[in-house]
Amino acid sequence: MKILISSYVFSPSVGGIETVSALIAPEFVKAGHEVILLTHTEEDDGRTWPFEVVRRPGFWKMMELVKWCDVYFQNNISLSYAWPLVFVRRPWVIAHHTWLGRFQGDQDCKGELKRRLLRYGFNATISRAVARDIPVPSTIVGNPYSKDVFKARPEISRVRELVYLGRLVSDKGVDMLIESVADLKERGLAPCLTIIGSGSEEQTLKDLAKARQVEDQVVFTGSKGPAEIAELLNAHQIMVVPSQWPEPFGIVALEGIASGCALVASDAGGLPEVVGRCGITYPLGDRAALTDSLYRLLTDRELRQRYLRDAQAHLLKFDPATVASKYLDVFTQAIEPLPILCR
Repeated sequence: MKILISSYVFSPSVGGIETVSALIAPEFVKAGHEVILLTHTEEDDGRTWPFEVVRRPGFWKMMELVKWCDVYFQNNISLSYAWPLVFVRRPWVIAHHTWLGRFQGDQDCKGELKRRLLRYGFNATISRAVARDIPVPSTIVGNPYSKDVFKARPEISRVRELVYLGRLVSDKGVDMLIESVADLKERGLAPCLTIIGSGSEEQTLKDLAKARQVEDQVVFTGSKGPAEIAELLNAHQIMVVPSQWPEPFGIVALEGIASGCALVASDAGGLPEVVGRCGITYPLGDRAALTDSLYRLLTDRELRQRYLRDAQAHLLKFDPATVASKYLDVFTQAIEPLPILCR
């Protein structure tokens, strides 16, 4: 089939949607389909992709592309790139990567319009949590991870205990994680914590580590590329995802599991689905529960190993080929027949 992918952001931009598009589009090509990807990201990364990338298409190019395709797949809904469907009838498949409802916080006119339009398309959601957030039925298709980059490296010694990977902003809960490290110190444990990433709260977090007298245990690495991140994760025993808001999914958790880390994560949103049986979840915002979970894993090597035993089976669900195959099933359903409301 001819698949037109709308990925509003794409490489060289870095983020979850960009990563998912870059992983599944080549799988569609491998399966024998024709693919064109359109994006609002203007900068060309210079990479050679196995499909055509059209950056910031104009009116007539958009019309041409939608006429060309058998199915129009929006990897996250974008009204800016959905309008040609008003003029050209094509099956519309939407992958939902974030909240459109209660967790988004801004119920503006654009958000309401998106919700109303969903009944005209075929909907896929990245987690059961996101599926519950939209007003129409959907097929749940988890996000893929870069399995060629993130994998266990036995030659790397796991000499450090805790690692966090992500942006350094208030809703990611890194401040609570540093507080928990200080609490563990009071309980007789002094684990090392590596913080990978950057953001507006970096200096505040460094000041907090100093104030809680754990600055010698906490290392800030700044932002790193995928290969460096994978190597760092392999040097750690436990990844912590202490988000203070309900994450729709959490690809970083998959990257940690694939790199041989046991997981500790907050229990809201899609994170429990991503962690599965590969770690511990604790109530969102509960610092005491986070500290207790870390204490359990740090002091019980057998428990850590038990969580790791389920990793490979769990990760198969998020293999790029598996995820792409699930989307292709949705595309096939969408092509024939069209929904009654689209006729």
